[in-house]
Amino acid sequence: MIKQKNTVLGIEFGSTRIKAVAVDREHKPVSAGDFTWKSSFADGVWTYPMDEVWAGLKAAIAGVENRESIAAAGVSAMMHGYLPFDKDWNLLVPFRTWQNTMTGEAAAELSSLFGFNIPQRWSIAHLYQAVRSKEPHVNKIAHITTLAGYVHYMLTGVNAVGIGEGSGIFPVDSEKLCYDGEMLEKFQYLLSGRGLPWKIRDLLPALRLAGEPCGTLTEEGAKRLGGLLRPGTPFCPPEGDAETGMTATNAVAPRTGNVSAGTSIFSMVVLERPLKKVYPEIGIVTTPTGRPVAMVHCANCTGDMNAWLGLFRETLALFGAEPDRDEFFSRLYRLSLQGAADCGGVMVCNYLSGESVTHTNEGRPMVLRKPGADFSLANFLRAQLYSAVATLSIGMRLLREEGVRIDSLTGHGGLFKTPLVGQRYLASACGVPVTCMKTAGEGGPYGMALLAAYMVRKERGESLEDYLDKKVFAGVESTVTVPEIECARGVKEYIKNFEACLRVEREAIKAF
Repeated sequence: MIKQKNTVLGIEFGSTRIKAVAVDREHKPVSAGDFTWKSSFADGVWTYPMDEVWAGLKAAIAGVENRESIAAAGVSAMMHGYLPFDKDWNLLVPFRTWQNTMTGEAAAELSSLFGFNIPQRWSIAHLYQAVRSKEPHVNKIAHITTLAGYVHYMLTGVNAVGIGEGSGIFPVDSEKLCYDGEMLEKFQYLLSGRGLPWKIRDLLPALRLAGEPCGTLTEEGAKRLGGLLRPGTPFCPPEGDAETGMTATNAVAPRTGNVSAGTSIFSMVVLERPLKKVYPEIGIVTTPTGRPVAMVHCANCTGDMNAWLGLFRETLALFGAEPDRDEFFSRLYRLSLQGAADCGGVMVCNYLSGESVTHTNEGRPMVLRKPGADFSLANFLRAQLYSAVATLSIGMRLLREEGVRIDSLTGHGGLFKTPLVGQRYLASACGVPVTCMKTAGEGGPYGMALLAAYMVRKERGESLEDYLDKKVFAGVESTVTVPEIECARGVKEYIKNFEACLRVEREAIKAF
């Protein structure tokens, strides 16, 4: 009966939109719905309201046509962060998102203890920071999970996540395909003497691999969705946006990599061998099948540019003009190509929030220019887009120094919706050819739908890599952009000045 149904559904809780995408038997998106939301900075914490999780999910799914034809579904969301629950699954503190940089002390201590980089955004860093700070909720914790894990549990009753998502909760062992046992023991010993009523092993969700079943929609789950999906619908393991990005770009095999770029930007490079050193700028996570991946995660990408473009649209509205949003964005992206290779002396720091790669705890977006700079719209827009990839390039430099081999990167997400613009700048900034497929703008929900399709339509013994290569991406329309000499020279000079201007950014954080 499942195989007779025509579509699978991928759901993603992104940083600016909750989106649902239905994919047909040929793995092409055929219908979609979405809901716009945004994080808020409340009481010193970046968070999202939980009531919008469910309102947004229903709105997104309601936009999908022919829902009775859905054979399977899967949930993805922003990776990492902190959602602690009591034994009855009551949320103990507001959701702490990946944007928060409040866990520096805990992350540093755990990294030293494990000999393994623990980024600030990881769930275990948030948990240990709460323990260190003696937050009142700590003694009540019975479960911790991610946003994707929480939504999946409430829909299916299964407390499990995909191994890639789990690798951002606690480090995993890529050979044994489970949480790292030695690190679990070290963490438990670290907690001894604190009188806590729980053990770390008991708090973590179970891990599942791509292709494994992970529950079905319960009657209660269907009610939460207002009857939009039928009870009994199979769900695949929930994954983070990093893993769905890898899947959506066919970058799950060694020496492949992808860059997901929207409000945040991060690269995922599947490793042939472990890194020689531990880098605080590089997280080690896994593919949906458990292969080790080097992740350079940057909290800031197009958020500041989106704010400026919103200001420009507001200005146009004063004159009665209301251009189509997508066309408005595309025209301005294309205009940036007319700017100077070095942006004519215009400098943008796009930090709306802190950035672990460059070691800033908060953000202060800035536009800097010398009096003689060529302050044209094209140069300003080009500087905005350079700033969107600058911090990622700084982090990727460490992989190049390690000798990590990357055949190419595949881009997906909002930065690449306008053809050949963001793609060109990224290739020049990272010194690697960048491929964009026709589905580049679909991103995470498309990748999640592919994982759901793999679960219900794979052949016996068929690997995820083979399924994607032979059944999904064979013959897919794509473009490849190689680094251009002039653009690469301009980006290199821009990033050099960008790094120097971070001194100004740090002083702005202190002063303003």
